[in-house]
Amino acid sequence: MTTITAPPPRRAAVIANPTAGTMSEGLLDTLLALFASARTDVTLHRTERAGDAAAAARAVRERRQDPAVDLVVAVGGDGTVHEVIEGLTGAGRPDDGPALAIVPAGTGNSGYRMFWGELPWQDSLRGVLAGSAEGTGLRRLDLARVTETGTKVFLGACSGVIADALRVARSVPLSGRARYARAFAETAAAFTPYPGRVTVDGTVLHEGGTVLANVGGGRFRGGQYQVLPRSEYDDGLLDVCVVDASVTPSLVPELTRDGKHLGSPGVFYGRGRRVVVERLDGAPLCFEHDGELQPPTLRRITLEVLPAALAVWGGSRAAAELLPTGETA
Repeated sequence: MTTITAPPPRRAAVIANPTAGTMSEGLLDTLLALFASARTDVTLHRTERAGDAAAAARAVRERRQDPAVDLVVAVGGDGTVHEVIEGLTGAGRPDDGPALAIVPAGTGNSGYRMFWGELPWQDSLRGVLAGSAEGTGLRRLDLARVTETGTKVFLGACSGVIADALRVARSVPLSGRARYARAFAETAAAFTPYPGRVTVDGTVLHEGGTVLANVGGGRFRGGQYQVLPRSEYDDGLLDVCVVDASVTPSLVPELTRDGKHLGSPGVFYGRGRRVVVERLDGAPLCFEHDGELQPPTLRRITLEVLPAALAVWGGSRAAAELLPTGETA
């Protein structure tokens, strides 16, 4: 991983989703107090509906100010972060526009964990506001694009049991990671594999009964499941994990919690720049990306990597701390 040396941000825009799973006014008060302590100018935008976060980030990117906004803080869950990234990444050069930082206030918060591990968000934000130092720095984040829809993917896209768990989570009366853990377990216990095929850079990785097919750059889904434990978010590649029908779906949550599914029978892992996930029986493919369940209108999705698409603040040691025991970066 290459860290970019950067000074403390001069001017920031905070884009907050008031309906995110663990959002509170106290969280926002603490956040604004940290900006005041660092003497960093800040504006706060509260979203009101889907699409607002993307629109607010796009406005920041396109607006010419003096001094310019050089930091956008996304406050919410992975879906909010996805929207902010959509707004910040445009048709210009990859190094255009402000950098991104995340304050986790959602259900799973996989994106925050990818960059900071389990560091409390107050500490990570203090590090960002102090500029590059030991343990904190800017990196270039790879994204993916779904070619069928043109949308960008931050953490990853998944078909099968992980996607279906998002539907179940809507009715689980819990919050935070416990909500998704319950939904994942309930979904896996009743899941029926679908006939699928996954192709990586033109080579078939798997064809047959499929429990899940996960593609992306983020190691975690639901904030706690290491589905892609070997993934690096700035290596220019998409990681792919497929679990086939020989694996009992109810075992998947525990197998993926610490990455021990790798090397097991029925688990296929690969890397590439272009990945195609298909359903072969003519039925629509149930899939999600960045924690948002997508409408069942497609039988296949194609993901292509967008290297070094956005500057993101993160902790330099977080990635090594998240590797399974015995592995090194």
